Parts: sequence; C-alpha cells; structure tokens
Amino acid sequence: MEIQDFLVEEGQTVRLADRPTDYKGELTKKKVTEELMPKVIEEMQGLQERLAADNHYGLLVVMQAMDAAGKDGTIKHVFAQLNPAGVQVRSFKQPSVEEKDHDYMWRINKALPARGEIGIFNRSHYEDVVVSRIHNLIKSDGMPEKLIKKDIWERRYRQICDWERYLTENGFPVVKIFLHVSKDEQRKRLVDRIVTKQKNWKFSMSDIQERQYWDRYQKVYGEVLSATSTKYAPWYVVPADSKWFLRYSVAQIVRDELKKINPQFPKLSPEVEEQLERFRKILQEVDIDELAAIKQTIK
Repeated sequence: MEIQDFLVEEGQTVRLADRPTDYKGELTKKKVTEELMPKVIEEMQGLQERLAADNHYGLLVVMQAMDAAGKDGTIKHVFAQLNPAGVQVRSFKQPSVEEKDHDYMWRINKALPARGEIGIFNRSHYEDVVVSRIHNLIKSDGMPEKLIKKDIWERRYRQICDWERYLTENGFPVVKIFLHVSKDEQRKRLVDRIVTKQKNWKFSMSDIQERQYWDRYQKVYGEVLSATSTKYAPWYVVPADSKWFLRYSVAQIVRDELKKINPQFPKLSPEVEEQLERFRKILQEVDIDELAAIKQTIK
C-alpha cells in the first residue's frame, strides 16, 4: 500500500465498508519500527525546524475516528519526538455552555496553530457534522429554529470547506486523517480497557453506548468524507487495526505535507553574513585554550 491509496479524491464517494482496516502488505512491524519510522521522524524534525525558522506557514492536522481507534497513541508516537515548543495538540469534547453560546466554529478558531507551528486536532469541527447529526443535537446548540432546515448538514459541509480553503489561502494548509478501525478490533480494545488495570482510566460507558450506533457512524462518516475531501484540504482513510502501520502512515502523511510547504531557513542580510564571516575568521585564528582563558577572565 502507498499513502496515496488512502487519499480520498475530491468528488469521490466513500463507502467505509469497501476500505481496508488493516495492512496486508509485505512490510513487517520490525522493519517499520526499527528502520523506516526513525527515518521519517528524522525528516519531520528537520522540516519542523525549517517551518519554525521560516515562520510563514502553519500546518493543521485533523484526526477523526471511532472510539478506541488509536488517536491518542498515534499522536504520542508520531509527534512526541518533535520540538514540543512548535507542536500544539488540542482535544475537543462536548462543548461547554460558553462554547454553545457561540457558533460551532468559535472554539475551533481559538485553537488554531500560529505560523511556524504544527497543530493537531484530536477530534475537531467534524464532531459538529457527525455526533451532532447522529444524536440530533443541533436543536440544543442554540441555533435559531428557522435556520435548522433539511439542508443543514449540506450547508455545514459547505461552510467547513470554505473555512478550510480560507486557512489554506492564508498560509495554514489542512490535512485530515480518518483512523479506520474495524468493529471487531474496536471490541478487543474496549475489552482491554476493562480487564487491564493500567488502562481502566481510558474506559467510559459512552464508548459502549456509542458502539450501538456503529452502522450509523459508518454511513455518516462516509458522507462527510465524500463531501469535504478537497484538493486543498484532503482526507486520508488510514487502516487502524495495526497500530504500528497506522503510526507509520500518519507520520508519512504529515512528512509529505511539510514537504509540500517546503519551508526554508531565512536568508541573512549581506551585512550579517559579512559579520559572521569576520567572526569565523577570528575563531579560526584563536587557540581553544586561549578562548577558555578569556572565558575565565569574563567570569
């Protein structure tokens, strides 16, 4: 499988049942974790440094999935080795009273990365066209009744696409990743949260309750992916049953997005270059022991 195999082309109809949830290729976990993944992370580190130095672009990575698909673990393993000063991770849970008193994108806008940063959304504005739709929450969000029409979801798809285009056109590219886990694998992970004491804290009754809506979620997510994957803000549907392959795939996607930005270290002015060259020559002429002695006198 190539990363492009997971891309949802603009205008493409997505049926999640037709998309793989596990990797069946020739790559091995050992080769990926010991050889390939470290190389990708090293590339990401270099690109992140240039992104921060360039300070013109920011990258937004959106991660959506069913419960227990591996969002937290993927964020930890892919981004933990980057410079934390340049990475922001934001999780979006049920909106607060204050957030409900604003439009649904208000809390999202507040969480956007700055120029030079990578922002990761653990869940996102897409909760407002998935969870809100499945549980019919739109009427309790404060929206005027006369604006809640049959085409409310189509209008939100349009609003989201317009917003993502706006971000991209202002130097904040958006890439969106759906972690595609199977129903059977989700069951195993939920059971593991119950029987493994160290993972009990992860368990929530809502995970079990939401599982009852599995088929509905699959259908709605398919529609959302179809309606909102664009050339400027694409969706990738990545198999999530094998965590090692999922993490490697996400790392590649993010690495490739940073490559598209192609950030560069800023060029120094001729005056600064001239000064640096003089200092280089001075340092080459000064003995190391002499430098140490000078340092002692300064103290």
